[in-house]
Amino acid sequence: MLTKRIIPCLDIKDGRTVKGTNFVNLRDAGDPVELGALYAQQGADELVFLDITATVEKRKTLSELVNKIAHHINIPFTVGGGISSVEDVNVLLQNGADKISVNTSAFKKPVLLNELAKEFGSQCVVLAIDTKKEEDGEWYVYLHGGRTKTDKKCLEWASEGVARGAGEILLTSMNHDGTKQGFAIEITKRLAGSLPVPVIASGGGGTMEHFVDVFKNGCADAALAASIFHFKEIAIPDLKSYLSEKGLIMRL
Repeated sequence: MLTKRIIPCLDIKDGRTVKGTNFVNLRDAGDPVELGALYAQQGADELVFLDITATVEKRKTLSELVNKIAHHINIPFTVGGGISSVEDVNVLLQNGADKISVNTSAFKKPVLLNELAKEFGSQCVVLAIDTKKEEDGEWYVYLHGGRTKTDKKCLEWASEGVARGAGEILLTSMNHDGTKQGFAIEITKRLAGSLPVPVIASGGGGTMEHFVDVFKNGCADAALAASIFHFKEIAIPDLKSYLSEKGLIMRL
């Protein structure tokens, strides 16, 4: 059994960390560099920084911020938001990012995943999927930070993405995002059981028990959360100790 990872996520807007519920009602959560450094000290396994308005506003992820982050933390971190070319990724990796995350741009131009995997290796390419369970019981892919619904089913797109070179799937359930009512176990388990790459579960973590649930029943490789860490509801060392006590292999 592989070590399970805990990944704080920092959504960035105008250079600040923000957090919302179901992708709306954003509130300020602090300086991303300071928060990232704090989480690294506390034992986070990795970090994810998402420039949440980059795609919508058609501007590139802030490479200067990435550079600053790289100088303040000593754990791997992934950067996403507005990435649409090999050149974009080159800039971010040169500034210190370990991995990049693509979402809307990869959906609109799937060959981008092939290009990035060929240029930088699959281990560097995270395919982020925002998904929502609709009234027909199916999970559909959404784009533009959850604003645009597609007709593509989540598992179908995830499978194609991995076939094209994505080395990891970051799966966010829009139904669960920010609710703190628990992760989307069903769809996480479906992807984890079908794909040959790690699945990071995102959206809904509110208690330590939720993390046990998504690791044991959802079969996730990693769990990502934001507000419970930003607003100091759960401390990373406490969470990892608790998960270890529950029989999960953690890096302590």
